[in-house]
Amino acid sequence: MKRIRALRRAHHLWWLSVLAMHWTTMVGLAVWTPVPGLLPWAARGMRRLVDRERALAERWSGVTVGAAPAPRTGERERHGVVARYRWLIEDPQRLREWRWVALYSFVAGLVVAVPVGLVGYGLWGVFLACFGWYLSTDAGWDGLWYTAIHVTDVPTGLMAGLLGLVLAQAGVWLAPSMVDRHARFVRTALAPSEQEVMAARIAHLAATRSDAVDTSAAELRRIERDLHDGAQARLVAMGMTLDAAEHRLDKDPEAVRALLAEARASSSAALQELRDLVRGIHPPVLADRGLADAVRSLALLSPLDAEVTVDLPARPEPPVESAVYFAIAETVTNAAKHAEAERLWIDLAHDPERGALRVSVTDDGHGGADPARGSGLAGIERRLATFDGVLAVHSPAGGPTQISMEVPCVLSSPKTTSC
Repeated sequence: MKRIRALRRAHHLWWLSVLAMHWTTMVGLAVWTPVPGLLPWAARGMRRLVDRERALAERWSGVTVGAAPAPRTGERERHGVVARYRWLIEDPQRLREWRWVALYSFVAGLVVAVPVGLVGYGLWGVFLACFGWYLSTDAGWDGLWYTAIHVTDVPTGLMAGLLGLVLAQAGVWLAPSMVDRHARFVRTALAPSEQEVMAARIAHLAATRSDAVDTSAAELRRIERDLHDGAQARLVAMGMTLDAAEHRLDKDPEAVRALLAEARASSSAALQELRDLVRGIHPPVLADRGLADAVRSLALLSPLDAEVTVDLPARPEPPVESAVYFAIAETVTNAAKHAEAERLWIDLAHDPERGALRVSVTDDGHGGADPARGSGLAGIERRLATFDGVLAVHSPAGGPTQISMEVPCVLSSPKTTSC
């Protein structure tokens, strides 16, 4: 059964190679035809076809082909045949896709055509075993050849049928290995080079570093603004109140008593604002008890009915803890404020095989969350990207919404939480 399934896959891959060769004609026409928008349309179709090859290679053979980076140039029309050719080949990834569609898919198609062809030719031999004698004598075909066998009567037809069964069996037997060879060929032809991977990595690090610097600068400005408009203003008012009390100490003791009460209230308010500010920078429960208890505290303070599941044998590194905590806090806030949710589930665990901290936040709200719409999810994505983390959002209309986060990290310190 496994080999029959592999044969069907080989047949599917062969048709994809045929489609790729036909798509070469479409791209060629797009280059030479001055129709607005035709070339970008052909290039996008070519990429979808190649992405299909990548996905099938990973799904059917377990061969992971390097992810294709986005083209460095915009998907825009250009004028002139030379400019169009440059547009098509100036990006390395697009050039590999073009070569695959134009050349390599033909070779890969031949690879998977071997088992399909053997089975098809074997079935033709079986057909000749049943009807070859009739076609060569009564139908007047003047004899039929099957490899080196001249089918003229029943015995020679049976010989062709036996040989056909052997060839068909060989095709079925070869199908799995040919599908795997096709997948390896796809990886060789389409995987980005080490230089491109390194360049993409450098670009990613530069972007995340810039985001981290911008985020830190914005956070410092926020702290400065909160101090200036909040605690500092209250402390200045308290100082003025004490100064007024000092001038009235001898003349109006009752007024001084009221001013001192006002100063005491200002002092308490300033202290509370400073505590809130410190908690916004780095919650004390996070520093003292770790991420697990900080998330539990966050769930208790949430207006939603929250359920927290934690599987952390030890604490992550402090920067990762802080980033993940505030990412979860933003997600919980979004669920309560925008999703109109009633219940919330938070799952927090460490995957030792992948060496990553995995978080899942699910709510029963109305859904429709999209990082591309400039919501807080985009900020979460940038925050996690600083640590090479990723964010995945599944939020169909009507809900529920599931937000998954994964951040590479090592559990560095002993377990100090109650989880």
